[in-house]
Amino acid sequence: MMRIRLATPDDGAALSDIYRPAVADRTTSFEVDPPDAAEMARRVAATLEHYPWLVCEDAGQVTGYAYASRHRERAAYQWAVEASAYVRDSVHRKGVGRRLYESLFRVLALQGYQRAFAGITLPNEASVGFHEALGFSPVGVYHRIGWKRGAWHDVMWLERRARKSCASRFAADAAHRPHAGVTRRGDRRFGTDSAVLACAAGRAG
Repeated sequence: MMRIRLATPDDGAALSDIYRPAVADRTTSFEVDPPDAAEMARRVAATLEHYPWLVCEDAGQVTGYAYASRHRERAAYQWAVEASAYVRDSVHRKGVGRRLYESLFRVLALQGYQRAFAGITLPNEASVGFHEALGFSPVGVYHRIGWKRGAWHDVMWLERRARKSCASRFAADAAHRPHAGVTRRGDRRFGTDSAVLACAAGRAG
């Protein structure tokens, strides 16, 4: 049975296995050296300081993951994120990516983020279609922006609004939350309280 939960640094080895083909065998990622388990564990710990990193678990095996990251450095961009998701080849087109993204956007809405962006190396009709089915709209294309595997590659950028499902439920007590009304990224820590966990699992709405 599929279960969505927060990632932990202990998931580093599984995350490295899932991510490796996108780096070593494809142009999906513009990294060229696959990160090992220790590096993925470090990334999880760093990301969870401010953003959600979720994994999908099925019968004890991590089958995919999704996370949000900073969109741009300058302060006015702090309410926007980039979203990424990767799944094992064996579970492609089995709903894992959709479940992960839906959960990710619930948490992002709860945290108060406004827009999510995704970059896709072209051509990749399957990924573009997947993102559009989840509410993303194309913004534009960066042409010949990356060199990998002996060729130049274009990247399409898409955007979507964060879901409102959880935001409405917690609006009543938002004024009493420590991060309410903050204008600095450092004030908005990613929490692991029951509200966030329920939201990620799809039990809030």
